[in-house]
Amino acid sequence: MAKEHVKSWRVGDVTVSRIVEVWDFQDNIQMTMPETTAEEVIAMDWLHPHYATPDGKQRMNFQGFVVQAPGRTIVVDSCIGAGRERDFDVFCDLPEDFLEDLESLGVTREEVDTVFCTHLHFDHVGWNTYKDPATGEFRPTFPNARYLFGRKEYIAWQDHIRHDGHHTDNHLVECVDPIVEAGMADFIDTDHEIAPGIRCEPSHGHTPGHIHVRISSQGQDAVITGDLMHHPMQCAMPHREATFDMDKEAGRQTRMGFVDKYKDSGVIVIGAHFFEPTAGHIETGENGQTWFRGLGL
Repeated sequence: MAKEHVKSWRVGDVTVSRIVEVWDFQDNIQMTMPETTAEEVIAMDWLHPHYATPDGKQRMNFQGFVVQAPGRTIVVDSCIGAGRERDFDVFCDLPEDFLEDLESLGVTREEVDTVFCTHLHFDHVGWNTYKDPATGEFRPTFPNARYLFGRKEYIAWQDHIRHDGHHTDNHLVECVDPIVEAGMADFIDTDHEIAPGIRCEPSHGHTPGHIHVRISSQGQDAVITGDLMHHPMQCAMPHREATFDMDKEAGRQTRMGFVDKYKDSGVIVIGAHFFEPTAGHIETGENGQTWFRGLGL
């Protein structure tokens, strides 16, 4: 039986399940949107209580997803990983709950046939590998999977990002390099078809080669955002600068285009960092402003 924080949504013949590693992380909204104030958060009634605190802080998750389609088991973004040392304490020395949550879905590591990373930040590649307690080496977590990395994204990290003196590359050493060295990586284009009805869409800006996932099955549709946005407030203010976008203007244009494309479309939007409800719809309100309505609200 799936655990409490594991939640699933049906999209035609496809099931998308959420696996959370860091639940209800709270911080100032400036962490995500540097030009935004707590007062603006407080004023947006629809953010409360699910996506914001009474004093205007954002609520968010760090999570990955399992996509189960006929004959396929796909992990989309593999979170942070257990027992790692990262730049912030909240992400260090996490337990191995990710694999336990995966098993609660009835999925073994051996049954995963594909791992897709929307981009190569540390919180989206972590469980690509596990640390072998016998040798201390990092080995592929999913031994029968092909790991899909965006070609443009991978080249950008290899050529300059990991050497720029600003970004650490421990997560690449531990979670990406071993996959490449094992010959288990495929470098894909931005419109790659992962499986029938499951395709990539380009969303550059957060990173140079960021791509997200569109799922279409039996007339139903969903998208998993990756980090083209981090918080539902960005559905209302896609034009606002995002703190962690490497290319601020490209990220802004990507978010604006994404909101314009998917608002009022009926497509389920599954936010990679959205708190509960993680899935919902981008809608246009009576005042003409866009907002995010979580499923069940």
